[in-house]
Amino acid sequence: MIKIDIPGGATLELVHLVCDYNGTLARDGRLLEGVSRRLAALAGDLTIHVVTGDTFGQARESLAGLDISLAVLAESGQREAKLDYVRQLGVERTVAIGNGSNDRDMLAATALGIAVLGPEGAAGATLAAAAVVAPDILAALDLLSNPRRLVATLRQ
Repeated sequence: MIKIDIPGGATLELVHLVCDYNGTLARDGRLLEGVSRRLAALAGDLTIHVVTGDTFGQARESLAGLDISLAVLAESGQREAKLDYVRQLGVERTVAIGNGSNDRDMLAATALGIAVLGPEGAAGATLAAAAVVAPDILAALDLLSNPRRLVATLRQ
């Protein structure tokens, strides 16, 4: 668990990390360099989940060997499926990271939603729904490894 006391705000007790795959953790189906190491480090504090439509069919292979749960979603209804996924985990104990339009509701619902400006860009509505926007996935994951950075951004 990662506990973050936000001055003037809530105390976050995060247990789950839910990430979108393509455009967030990967480009063209391939995991971005540095992501694997950061996910492995966070796995000691958070249960890590990846939810994806797996457009390129490479998520399972790219994530092999990591301590994560992978959910491959149907092509249609991904926005609702991602939202349902975080609701089942418990939104108040979940941090979500994504970039696409289908990530918007998931980021808005969770205790902490982080939008990333990855190689595919990011949907404007998703940026607006997030509590924090990071320049890339490595910076987003580093925020969770160094929660005082989140305090500096989120304090009231």
